[in-house]
Formats: sequence, C-alpha cells, structure tokens
Amino acid sequence: MAFQNLSSRLQETMRKLRGKGRLSEKDVDQALREIRLALLEADVNYKVVRDFIAHVKERATGQEVLGSLTPGQQVIRIVNEELTQLMGGTQAKLTLASQPPSVIMLVGLQGSGKTTTSGKLARLLKSQGHRPLLVACDVYRPAAIKQLQVLGEQLEIPVFSMGEQNPVDIAKAACSHARRFGNDVVLLDTAGRLHVDEELMDELVEIKSAVNPVEILLVVDAMTGQDAVNVAEAFNERLELGGVILTKLDGDARGGAALSVKAVTGKPIKFVGVSEKMDGLEPFHPDRMASRILGMGDLLTLIEKAAQAVDQEKAEKMAAKLKEAEFTLEDFLEQIGQMKEMGPIDQLMGMIPGLGAKQLRGLEVDDSHLKKIEAIINSMTPEERRRPEIIGGSRRKRIALGSGTKVQDVNRLLKQFAQTKQMLKQFASPKGRKKRGMFSLFQ
Repeated sequence: MAFQNLSSRLQETMRKLRGKGRLSEKDVDQALREIRLALLEADVNYKVVRDFIAHVKERATGQEVLGSLTPGQQVIRIVNEELTQLMGGTQAKLTLASQPPSVIMLVGLQGSGKTTTSGKLARLLKSQGHRPLLVACDVYRPAAIKQLQVLGEQLEIPVFSMGEQNPVDIAKAACSHARRFGNDVVLLDTAGRLHVDEELMDELVEIKSAVNPVEILLVVDAMTGQDAVNVAEAFNERLELGGVILTKLDGDARGGAALSVKAVTGKPIKFVGVSEKMDGLEPFHPDRMASRILGMGDLLTLIEKAAQAVDQEKAEKMAAKLKEAEFTLEDFLEQIGQMKEMGPIDQLMGMIPGLGAKQLRGLEVDDSHLKKIEAIINSMTPEERRRPEIIGGSRRKRIALGSGTKVQDVNRLLKQFAQTKQMLKQFASPKGRKKRGMFSLFQ
C-alpha cells in the first residue's frame, strides 16, 4: 500500500512527541529532522520538503505550542494540517458544464492507465446519475479501441469509435453523437507516448481546440514517483490541466507524487486509483489522506464504502441476529462478501483510527486470509454451516480436503467462531454490554 513506509516513520515520530510531557525546541528540531528524512525517502520534491518543514517549524516552536499542556498533540495537529494543505487543502471536485455535454479529456503517457481509468471514471459518473459516453481517441496503441469497447460492454456504458481515423475528427463526431443521444458527459480516452514529445502534444492541443473540454485530467502512475510530477508540469505547460488522477496508489508507491504534485504544479489531485477493480477509483480528500498517513484513520471514507456495499435490509436482519447471538457461518460468509465489496481488507483496516501501518504489519489480515475462510465455509454442507457443533473429526478432514486447507485451519476457524458466539452472548446480556468486535476471527 502506498505511504506505508512514510506512514510508519511519521507515526513513530509522532508517538515520541506524544509521550513527552513538555517539549523543547531541541525536541521539535529532532522530530522535524526525522520528518524531513521520511519525506525525502518517500520521493517528495526536495523544495516541497524544505517549505513544508519551514512551515511546521514556524508554527510548532511558538510559545503557544511549547507552553501548552499538550505540546505533543499540538505539534501532531500542526503536521496534520500542513500535510492536508500540501495535498490541496480541500477536495477538488470534477468540473462539469452547465450546458451538457461536458467534455472531459484524459491525457497521459502510455502505460499510465488512461483507458482503464476512463472506464472507472465513467462507472463512477454513471453511479451518480450521469449518462457518460466513452470515446476511443487512441488510434495508435494496438488493441486500445478494443480494450475500451470491452470495458464499455462490461460496465454497460456506450463507446464511440471510428476506427483509426483522425483523433480530432473522432472527438468532434463524438460530441455530436452525445448531443443526439442524450449523453451528458463525454470522456475522451486520448493517445499516449512512452515520453513527452511534440507530436503527442500537438495532437492533444488540436483536440482541445476542436471540442473545448471543461476538464483536462492528467492520468499518472503513482509508481513513477517524482517523475509523475515532472510529467504533470510538462502537460500542464501545453494543455493547462484541470487536475490529476493518480493510479496504482494501492501498490508499493512511496507517495512522493501525491505529496508533491499540487505544490509543484498548482494542479489538484481529483481522483486516485485504489484497486484494479472497476470500482477502484475514489475522489481524493487531502484531509482524509493526511489523517490516514498519520495513523488517525479515515472513518468518513470507511462509512461511505460501507453505505455503498451493504444492503440496508440485510444489515438490519444481521444486527438482530448478532444481538441475539444467533448468527451462523452462512451469515458470516455473507458478511465476508459484503466486506470484499468495500475494497482490499488492508486498506479498510488502515482507515480505522489507531490501526496504523505499524500495527497492521503484525496483524495477519488480508484478502488471501478471507479467501481461505470462504473456501472452508463453502466446503461445508448447509447443515454444517448452520450447526457447526456437528462437525466431527471425519467431517473436518473432508472440509479441509475440499477447501485445499489443513485440518488445523478448519479447527482454528470453528474454535474462533465458537468463541465469538460466546462473546456475543455475553455482550447481549444486560451484565455484559461492553464494546467488543469480531476481529478475533481474523487473527
């Protein structure tokens, strides 16, 4: 996951500050040195790091902070606020025209993920009630048109294509098509190159002049680090970008691009790609990302994901079952399915306050672990799922064989499930209403 190393370093530094009763300027300077190194190692632009440290130091060494009863917390608050400002301060929303169709150009280098991102953005807009039209303007990359058509069919979103004709003519014809058939957003998947060159830029400038897009979004691979910022500068110089979409933020990107691009180019990050799935594109919230980096969690995003993934009627039925401690392994299997709809489990856990990068390293919670649990439960009969107490030795061997796991794995799941049911019975009783969770099933 992006920011993991940076997050660990910053959280450790913040922990040291939080543990001090009083802070001296020497303590602050030491913390800022550690923060500076962490940011540079994350491939953040060195000028951005210099300015960031200067701003934090100016605010953190004031008498109001050092003389405070909770100076460590005050410095953490300042770092959080400055990180938020560094990434744009507030969410930069997508610009749409008052008179449809809204034309949006997606530009970038080859391999940045433009075509897939076009599909993801179209899906997101469709979920918001829009009627997007995908347009195949990349006539040079082999199979680019076919890829977009496959995505469109998968998402049930129309795709406009004119084969390998002039991209400028394709863009103009697509806009006419959108007006005729009622598509209110036109997404132009333009061509890319392996590097920035005049031929590429001239073509993009021509498309821009021909269709006058309300938004030009640069798609950049977060894995390229500082180079992503250099690419953003080059594209912005010729096209005047409206914003940036960072892809592959779910990989092991160090995070430098996300922390540098706004400060260097002045252009905000509007969306981030957080998984390879078509629902893996999210609006970028600087404040939420800053909190996540510092281990403060991101409950708002977690709640939004849950609202999208969870069926309200099923949730109410499940709540009633949990209250009476009547849930079964079938119910648990359904819960795993809904959880997977919300995204990779390590990302979800990282949004819970207090479960920072350091804690997650020691917690064996990932999608492969959930798949193992799913396989075990799916290898049981309906009766065994409803009444796990009937599962004896021979049944456990059969289930392990059928799920490709070991008998010990089956034993562990059944034991933890029984413990969880017992815990919920205590929770449901008047004497035992304490805050407890189901995380024992994942340990």
